[in-house]
Amino acid sequence: MSKYISESQTAPIPDEIRELSKRHILDTLASIVACSKLKPAQLARDFALFNSGQTHTAHLLGTNMKTTLLDAIFANALTAHGAEINDFCPSAFVQPGPPIVATVMGIGETFAASGEQLLRAVVVGYEISCRLPKALGIRNLQDFGLSSHGVGPTFGSAAAAASLLKIPEDRIGEIFAYCVQQASGSYEWLRDIDHLEKAFLFGGMPARNGTYAALLVHHGFTGVRDPFESNPGWLISCMFLGPESDLDKQRLVHKLGEEFELPLVGYKRYPVGGPLQAGVEGLLTLIETVNWNDIVKIDIKMPGGRVSSFSDAPMPAINLRYLLAVILEDGELTFEMAESRERMATDSIRQKMETVTLIHDPEQEREPRVESALVEVTLRSGEKKQIFVEHVLGFPHYPMGREDVHSKAMGLLVPILGMEQSSTLTDMVWNLEQVDDIRVLIPLLIPPK
Repeated sequence: MSKYISESQTAPIPDEIRELSKRHILDTLASIVACSKLKPAQLARDFALFNSGQTHTAHLLGTNMKTTLLDAIFANALTAHGAEINDFCPSAFVQPGPPIVATVMGIGETFAASGEQLLRAVVVGYEISCRLPKALGIRNLQDFGLSSHGVGPTFGSAAAAASLLKIPEDRIGEIFAYCVQQASGSYEWLRDIDHLEKAFLFGGMPARNGTYAALLVHHGFTGVRDPFESNPGWLISCMFLGPESDLDKQRLVHKLGEEFELPLVGYKRYPVGGPLQAGVEGLLTLIETVNWNDIVKIDIKMPGGRVSSFSDAPMPAINLRYLLAVILEDGELTFEMAESRERMATDSIRQKMETVTLIHDPEQEREPRVESALVEVTLRSGEKKQIFVEHVLGFPHYPMGREDVHSKAMGLLVPILGMEQSSTLTDMVWNLEQVDDIRVLIPLLIPPK
């Protein structure tokens, strides 16, 4: 791993991986812009400005304001996950875009990185973010209540920062040591109401902690160079050992630099949590053929041991019963409605939510993980209609192409930045290798006056 990260700025990268890196950079920058007025973004920026004092190093993206490097990275990552529109890796249970892109934008601005350097660092960050939870064991992490969403991107952000900072191979292990000391995250985010603690765990915390680890070593801090396996070491703790352990250390290094994780990272077509995408698409597809006012019952079968969490979640964007109730009432699902706690509290929506049942379906479990759904509606006449949605456009097995990602990004950017500025920004990302200094991207993220 250390060798891969230290050589990442010069190692060959396949053209298709370069292309995917640019798509995910654009998708995440669009998410930052689109979420910039939401409560998580506003609070993150306010905190960053309060915490930074008079230090002005890196931009709070989407604004003219600057803070300390770590505060900017923290706030930008939290903003990027201010709603459910950023990317996700279903096989690793991580959402790498917000922490990785925020990290490389902050480090890149501070050290005047080129577009090529930025692109390469993103590839590295995604690689480590997605490999690590699968190597540690998804079941191990869940059994011990340690959220992969916080753990994987902490190491991924550190790797991305180390790539840009050109940390030598013999020091990378020390960065990982500081990541191990900070590896944290609990599943109570499923009970978060305002998408704030979730944005902290998925975006702000791992970006800040991973960057912090890399900066410590960059500034001369030393630490244990083999934090994983030597005794005592992280991977020989009771969390990862035992007859039921799904630890697979080889997943960290197997064909590292040859086979990539980026193709396993999906995009969110709808502004809802990744596991809910198929259920939303299923109902939207069914109401094209039946009158949604005639639907009296909806049964959804889906994979995942936490189906009940998506049935009762207090956060609208991850409460599938609420999202389907909105579709039953409106015939569509907008970004605003996916975020609306006020709408979720209305009597008519609460009544419709009672008609929706979520059921765990073991037959839909597979490896690598697929977020599928079997949606069945019952009409007033007693007739039943159903549809099985195995892949939503944007999922790893049904990926968005460049035009799809571009269209999604423009849909988020244009209402805030305008057509001309949005086009300039997207053109620059698509030609990132020709950008000599990524600081030219920053003004393009700021809404025109």
